Amino acid sequence: MGNPRPVGGRLVSASILFFAPLAVICILLIIKRLFLGIGSVTALNGGYPWGLWISFDLLVGTGFACGGWALAWTVYIFNKGKYHPLVRPALLASLFGYSLGGLSITIDMGRYWHLPYFYIPGQFNTNSVLFETAFCMTIYIIVVTLEFAPVWLGFLGLKKWFNKLNKIMFFVIALGALLPMMHQSSMGSLMIAAGHKVHQVWQSYEALPILSLLTAFIMGFSIVIFEGSLVRAGLAGKTPDERSLFTQLAKVTAGLIALFLAVRFGELIYHNKLHYVFGFDKLGKFEAWMFWMEVWLMTLPLLTLFLGEKKSDSRWLFISALSMLLGAALWRLNYSMIMYDPGNGYRYFPSAEELLISIGFVSIEICAYILIIRLFPVLPVLKEKHHEDSEQIIAEKAQFSKKMSGAE
Repeated sequence: MGNPRPVGGRLVSASILFFAPLAVICILLIIKRLFLGIGSVTALNGGYPWGLWISFDLLVGTGFACGGWALAWTVYIFNKGKYHPLVRPALLASLFGYSLGGLSITIDMGRYWHLPYFYIPGQFNTNSVLFETAFCMTIYIIVVTLEFAPVWLGFLGLKKWFNKLNKIMFFVIALGALLPMMHQSSMGSLMIAAGHKVHQVWQSYEALPILSLLTAFIMGFSIVIFEGSLVRAGLAGKTPDERSLFTQLAKVTAGLIALFLAVRFGELIYHNKLHYVFGFDKLGKFEAWMFWMEVWLMTLPLLTLFLGEKKSDSRWLFISALSMLLGAALWRLNYSMIMYDPGNGYRYFPSAEELLISIGFVSIEICAYILIIRLFPVLPVLKEKHHEDSEQIIAEKAQFSKKMSGAE
């Protein structure tokens, strides 16, 4: 394995040039929303107070950001040190995902200037699942920031602060392993209050918190494989081959998917709701299609991961990770937005501005990720052979010049 080092290269690359304008548009639209009101950029209404920013940016976005948390359990709780090289890039993605998820909550608040009241003890609503979710997320963003801090503290040579942080890191890691268990399960509980407004196939008082937690683990491990595969493809020859680690993580994820499906179908059987997913009545065809799309997206990796040599093939690993991500993300979108119907004729489809802000969040994360891995020691980087050859040639030239000057 290589040591974590800055990847280097041009800061203004083709990827930055593509995603940076989308990030700028996102920032401008957020400014418009803050000054002209939430109605100026969204299609939200009285029946749909939550839309794309909660379902995708928060629920799916923080799910994609669970890589650092999932690896923290693997490396520090279950003591699987071989996965340690994957921790830094996963923490970086978690930091961005949760920070942008928190920002999406802020801009989704109608009266965002009341946000400080949330942090005043006398204003705490301890009976609210939303309060518990937001409070845990806020603390977790601080925790992930501290977990990632050694990367830049060590790089900048701030050894005093580096050593101080290391003394309390065990507590930070323990807190970081606990908090997402709380708020990720609570993200499932959020929609329990919606009652019959969520379709019966997705509404479950018993299973929603468990399924939400399981999808957090599934998305966490899957995003590590997905991002790792993209980084390896983009930095061919610079990073070590981590396919064996990805294969083992994929097997763990496959076990979690099997557990997810068992709970999912068990809940449907227990509450006699299977007839909905087979589309026996005409009103349930769309719901049945969406349900089976979730199931097949999650089942595909279970098939590909046990096809002999293909289970360690880079392309199949990438496809499996993408399929797991899409399946878990679709389940979260379904229970929180697509299968939500408030009745009374209310309809909702995201406006162009809403879509551009969500796309902009992803673009900001991609640009920041690229810049940070180029500037800071995040990824394990191999010393390239041509660099070694160049150094040898320079040394030989210097030695030859010295001999020539001596001969003269």
